[in-house]
Amino acid sequence: MTDPFLGLWGFAAALLLIALGLPVAVSMGVIGVLGYWYLNGWMGASYILGSSPFESIFPYSFSVIPLFVMMGVFASHAGLSRSLYAAINAFIGHRKGGLAITSIAASAFFGAICGSSLATVATIGRVALPEMKRHGYAPSLATATVAAGGTLGVLIPPSILLVVYGLLTQSSIGQLFIAALVPGLLGAVLYAGAIMIKVRLNPEIAPRAERTGWRCRVRLLGRVWQVLLLFGVVIGGIYLGWFSPTEAAAVGAVGAFVLALLSGGLNRLTLKASVQETAGLTGMIFFILIGAALFNFFLENTGLPQLLIEQIRSAGLGPLTVMALILIFYIVLGCFMDSMSMILLTVPLLAPVALEMDFNLIWFGIIIVTVAEIGLITPPIGMNLFVVQAASQGVSQSTVVKGILPFILADILRLVLLVAFPALALWLPLQAM
Repeated sequence: MTDPFLGLWGFAAALLLIALGLPVAVSMGVIGVLGYWYLNGWMGASYILGSSPFESIFPYSFSVIPLFVMMGVFASHAGLSRSLYAAINAFIGHRKGGLAITSIAASAFFGAICGSSLATVATIGRVALPEMKRHGYAPSLATATVAAGGTLGVLIPPSILLVVYGLLTQSSIGQLFIAALVPGLLGAVLYAGAIMIKVRLNPEIAPRAERTGWRCRVRLLGRVWQVLLLFGVVIGGIYLGWFSPTEAAAVGAVGAFVLALLSGGLNRLTLKASVQETAGLTGMIFFILIGAALFNFFLENTGLPQLLIEQIRSAGLGPLTVMALILIFYIVLGCFMDSMSMILLTVPLLAPVALEMDFNLIWFGIIIVTVAEIGLITPPIGMNLFVVQAASQGVSQSTVVKGILPFILADILRLVLLVAFPALALWLPLQAM
């Protein structure tokens, strides 16, 4: 068996172990070490097993991960989600489908200071689902809206997935964050459009809520200035060159801590829980990074990325065809894997292909993270679908899945627009250079 085909079998074996329920980090690590041992003997395998776990996570740039995780955890304890939802609801909740559109907007704003899709779904769901249920919204629309809105937390900066992609490809995390702003907002607009079309076709699924007076609107708007300030300082600081991404993450973590303290949501118990949650999430991400590093050592030694490039050259495939194949691959893979695992498993393999096709790696990263979002709401393993079902008591998984199709179609339209018009992702980074 030639080395590239050994790499292909190793990739398939890792997917099989993940499908069988073995943790992603363990699956990639085991296949990586065994494959490297087969190619280079036990001495080579023992060397990477001893050195790779440290080398894969010790660089200073990786400190951005726990800091952004901490920022999101403290933001949750600050109660910002409830204030966000109430303020946005005061302005648009009385319109057709207004509560659902409010959920999308609140998810977009909260995702901007959280960076985690699952956390956004769980946090916004606790506020939005009871409100939509109280006003008689169809469970399929309510749950699907929260599940889809949570995916915005993956793309709108600061995004943990964009950080991981940037570290894997040695791309600028600051440019990735800036590039994600327009696609993230475009996603929110398309989701809102999907809701409006769905409600227009079937008005009974989303009754109007009561109108809020202007005095109450102004009062509620005064409670969300903290979110706008925190987002503006973190992302604006990166855009204007005041902070590096790591410094911005530290500023964001401290800012979220202060907001949680001032809101009264932080005490000895919640502080302890916040630190434990940050450590747990960071440990999980770093453990997957270690497994991915071991697996990538093996793949690089097999020459599989080079084989893919040679096959593309010999087949004469154009950039659009290659991009279409990559997108189909990710959409199918997203039905069975979470987005973090997909990116860690596949980006080291596909980044050389992207460079061969002269794809801009910043644009390519936005495309990859966008298509990973689709995986979060695609049955049967869409993680957001399970989270929102757990948050909505008495709602079956089939009910959640029933309402998700319009949002998947909106995501596919966004992918088409991003591929057709790369400037949607690249215009802002070019202005910041």
